[in-house]
Amino acid sequence: MVAHEGGRMPLLEHFRELRKRVVRAAAAILVASVFGWAFYPKIVNALAKPICNLHRSHIAGLGNCGALYVNGVLGPLNLQVTVSFLVGIIISAPIWLYQLWAFVAPGLHRREKKFSILFISIATPFFAGGAFLGYRVLPLAVKALLGFTPSSLNNLVRFDDYLSFVLRLILVFGGAFELPVLLVALNLAGVLSGRGILKPWRIAIFGIAFFTAAFSPTGDPLTMSLLALPLILLYFFAGGIALLNDRRRSKRAGSE
Repeated sequence: MVAHEGGRMPLLEHFRELRKRVVRAAAAILVASVFGWAFYPKIVNALAKPICNLHRSHIAGLGNCGALYVNGVLGPLNLQVTVSFLVGIIISAPIWLYQLWAFVAPGLHRREKKFSILFISIATPFFAGGAFLGYRVLPLAVKALLGFTPSSLNNLVRFDDYLSFVLRLILVFGGAFELPVLLVALNLAGVLSGRGILKPWRIAIFGIAFFTAAFSPTGDPLTMSLLALPLILLYFFAGGIALLNDRRRSKRAGSE
């Protein structure tokens, strides 16, 4: 991004830069989606395990897999395209996270831009860790939700609806785990101080609880707790890191 007039840029340049970053992120997602397309059977088997083991059903020669079914002529194709695309989003997380940071970084000072690599190297494992936790929570959430089905009824689940639920759960967990990375990045950029992060801790805990209640695809207390508790701990951890960074910054300013 080329700066004009002391680092400021015209609005049109911002739109051009945004378009460039979006195109690069989309290209990375599409390329990574090829991996999801190639390994589609294995991915579907892993995601369907909480309800039915597709691999065992295939070996046993069963014509169906419990309560799961695919509806419509285009259902199987739409299902594979959806799985491939969302797997591409998860795999290409380092690239589109970098594109997001690169769009913001030109507005920062040169000293602050050096944290770009640090931001990506930390944001990626946090996103992956959140997504993995969401996958591990999935069987508990499915068991809790299906447990509300009356014993006299059968619960038939459309596989595309179930898959949408699974991937939303994984993406919500992965995105939520970016909270501490965002807070520390804002502290490194000089936007937020450690005290500014931790002072409204009651409001922050309420906001985390509200977020988990509003965006958790399950809505059951177990899943919301398994998402909210790690976020609260990560919030205080990020605040502690910000306080240490503020102290280091103050010492350096005093020595200078």
